[in-house]
Amino acid sequence: MKTSRLILVFAFFSLILAACSAANTPAAQATPIPTVIADKSIVANGRLEPVRYTQIALNASGLVSEVLVKEGDKVTAGQVIARIQNSQAQTLESAQAAATRDLTSAYQAMRDAQYALDNFEVPSRFSGKTPVQAIDSSLQNLNTARAAFEPYKYLNERTLQLTPAEERTRVYDSTAKLYKSQLDDAWAYYRLAIQWMQLQSNLENAKAQLDQAQKDNDSLQDPSLSENTAGVRAALANAEVRAPFGGVITDLKLKVGEFATSGQPVVTVADTSNWVVKTTDLTEINVVSIKEGQPATVKLDAIPGVELKGNVFSVGQNYSKNQGDIVYEVTILLTDQNPAMRWGMTAAVTFIK
Repeated sequence: MKTSRLILVFAFFSLILAACSAANTPAAQATPIPTVIADKSIVANGRLEPVRYTQIALNASGLVSEVLVKEGDKVTAGQVIARIQNSQAQTLESAQAAATRDLTSAYQAMRDAQYALDNFEVPSRFSGKTPVQAIDSSLQNLNTARAAFEPYKYLNERTLQLTPAEERTRVYDSTAKLYKSQLDDAWAYYRLAIQWMQLQSNLENAKAQLDQAQKDNDSLQDPSLSENTAGVRAALANAEVRAPFGGVITDLKLKVGEFATSGQPVVTVADTSNWVVKTTDLTEINVVSIKEGQPATVKLDAIPGVELKGNVFSVGQNYSKNQGDIVYEVTILLTDQNPAMRWGMTAAVTFIK
């Protein structure tokens, strides 16, 4: 009996303690959900290209006589890549000699033109005028003289009947003679103005030809074979194909013994010292957020796990269409490189804000 009471008392106090404990236990707190920050970076696809490249075409047709490089070879600025045989084409040496002759002839032509102009006697009525102004004023005088003489052009000599009793006598009309003299003078001064203008034009043309001859000669004689003078060498020394700048031969379509046609690209030289990625699908919505100098990261599909850094070099102003979207080309200049990089590799570009 006592045991039962003790159990009841213990159970009673246990309930009281449990109630007190429950009252003192704080309520459970809800776990806060972290704020999700949206990724504002812009991602676009692109292709890897060398920082610059050029496709070289022949400036003269002919038979390929020499090919001095192969694809993959490195070349320096001005290095001969190939030569062709053509009776009218020139090597660099022959072009240099021809340029020197042309320069000498140009100097002589300018001296002759200057001498002719200096010995032209400019009429006093043209004093203070340029040849163009002299032509304008003399043409106005000519038109005035022609209009004044027009009514008399058929009356220089006419027959007048003085009296019935007198013989028919041919009488020269004095008014017509005066207007004809004025017209002749107007024509003479107009011709002199044109002659003066022609002499002045001859001198200006001679100076322009001398300037061009000097530039051609300087370009061909350039000992450094710099990129600035490469165009002149290619145009004038057209029996040879030369590298316009240092780089790598990435495409070569010349073979010894084959006929090559002018105007057709036959060699591609690429400067792989630096690389760029050009986007292919950056939409009009996103391009407005891209600025020159903005940092970007590039991942090449062919080199997984490698992230390359770069900066926006330029933002295209012209658009194209890609699957119905208006897209713009953005060029990213890479500051990182990888030896496995190859022209044309596909890339994912992330623009960092």
